[in-house]
Amino acid sequence: MSDDRKSAVALSSVFASAAMTVMKLAVGLMTGSLGVLSEAAHSLLDMGAAILTWFAVRIGDQPADERHPYGHGKVESVSALIETGLLFVTAAWIVKEAVTRLMAPAVEVETTWWSVGVIVASIIIDIGRSRALSKVAKETGSQALEADALHFSSDILSSTAVLIGLGLVWLGWPKGDAVAALGVAAFVVLAGWRLGSRTIDVLVDAAPQGIAERVEEVAAKVPGVARVDAVRARPAGPTVFAEVVVKVGRTMHLEQVEALRRAVIERLKSDLPEVQPMVIAEPLTLDDESITETVRGLAATRGLAVHHVGVAAMDGHPHVSFDLEVDESLTIAAAHAIATTLEDELKAELGAEVTIDSHIDPRRKEVFTDAQPAGHRQAEIRAALAGLADGLVDKVHHLEVQEREDGLYVSFHCLFPDDVPIGQAHQATARLEHRLRDTVPGIARVVVHAEPISEGA
Repeated sequence: MSDDRKSAVALSSVFASAAMTVMKLAVGLMTGSLGVLSEAAHSLLDMGAAILTWFAVRIGDQPADERHPYGHGKVESVSALIETGLLFVTAAWIVKEAVTRLMAPAVEVETTWWSVGVIVASIIIDIGRSRALSKVAKETGSQALEADALHFSSDILSSTAVLIGLGLVWLGWPKGDAVAALGVAAFVVLAGWRLGSRTIDVLVDAAPQGIAERVEEVAAKVPGVARVDAVRARPAGPTVFAEVVVKVGRTMHLEQVEALRRAVIERLKSDLPEVQPMVIAEPLTLDDESITETVRGLAATRGLAVHHVGVAAMDGHPHVSFDLEVDESLTIAAAHAIATTLEDELKAELGAEVTIDSHIDPRRKEVFTDAQPAGHRQAEIRAALAGLADGLVDKVHHLEVQEREDGLYVSFHCLFPDDVPIGQAHQATARLEHRLRDTVPGIARVVVHAEPISEGA
C-alpha cells in the first residue's frame, strides 16, 4: 500500500468532516436542536482529528533515521491519543448542555425536514468514510486511520440517536432532543474509551494480543532451532518489532548459526509481514550430542582448539583423550593449568566416572615475516626422500624448501594408488615425515600432500 493512498484517504476525510460540520451547524442554529448542535461539535472534532490523522500518516511513514531507529510509527499513536482527549472534552460539553436543557422549564426545538435530511445525509457519508478508512487501515496497519474510521463509525450511531431525538420532538416531547444528545455523548465516550485503550497500549509498548505466541510458533518450526527461549514484542505504528531468542546446538559452526538465524528471520517476515524481527541465537547442549562434540564444543567456547579426540570404553566407563593446542610462548605451568581447567569442566559435564587424558601441543606462529627460499637444501632433501619412501608412496614432486625463523619448512606432493584407503595413506605420509626429520637436521615443519595417481602429475 503506497503512502499516497493513505494520505489521500485521510485528506478526503478532512473534506467530508468539514462539509458535515458546516451542514449540521447551520441546521442546528436554525432549529435550536441540541442534538444537531452536538453532532456539529462532534463533526468539528472529527475534522480536527482527520487533520491530525493526515499529518500523522505522512510523518509516520517516513523511514527510520539516526534519532528514530524504530521509525516514526508512534506519531500515529500520539495523534490518536490527542483525538481521544478531544472526544472526552466534546462529550463533557454535550452532557453539560443536555443537563442544562433537561433542568430548564421550557425548551424550544423545531423539527424540520432539512434537519432530518442533514442527519440522514451525515449517516450516508459516515458509512462511506468509515468503510474506506477501515479498508486502508487494515491493509496498511495504520492506527491513525483506524482511529479515524472509529470516529466515523461512532458518528453513525450518534446520528441515529439524534434522529430518534428529533422524532420525539415531533411527537411532542421537546426534551427528547436533550435525551438524544446524552445518547450522542455516550457514544462519544465509548469511542474515546476504545480508542484510548488501544493507543495507550501502543505508547507503553504493550505487545499486540497473541503476537508473541505466533512469533514463537513460527520460529520453532525452522529446522535447527532447538527451542524458543523468549519473545519480546513492541508495536510502532503498523510495525511490530520482535526480539526472539532461539537456542541452537552449541556444536554448530558460526556460519551455520548465522545461516539458521537468517532462516528464522526470513520465515518470520514471510509468515508475519507486520513483524520486524531481531533474532538472537544462543548455544544449547542437545541430548543427542556425542562425547566428541562435547569436547570440541566446550573447548571452542573457551577459545581453545583440540584435535585427535578419541573416545574409548574402559571398565564400562568412557575414556577421553585429545590434543590441546596452546600458545607456544606459554610456560608449562600456565599450559598445564589451562588443560586441567578444561578437563575439570569436561568431567562436570560428562560425569565424574569419565577419565580424561590430554596431550598439550604448542601452537606455533602462523605468520612468518622473513621466510626465504632454501634452494641449496633441495637436492639434499630430494635425495633423502628418494631413499626413505616406502613401496606405497610413488613419485614425490612439487618439492619446496623455505628458511623460516624456527627452521626449515618442507612441502611436497606424492602419489598413491586410487583405491588406497585414506587412513593407510595417512600412515604412510606420517612415516615418511618422521623419517625425513630424523635424516635431515633443522626441519621444523613438513607438509605432505597426498594425491591419487589419476589426478597427480
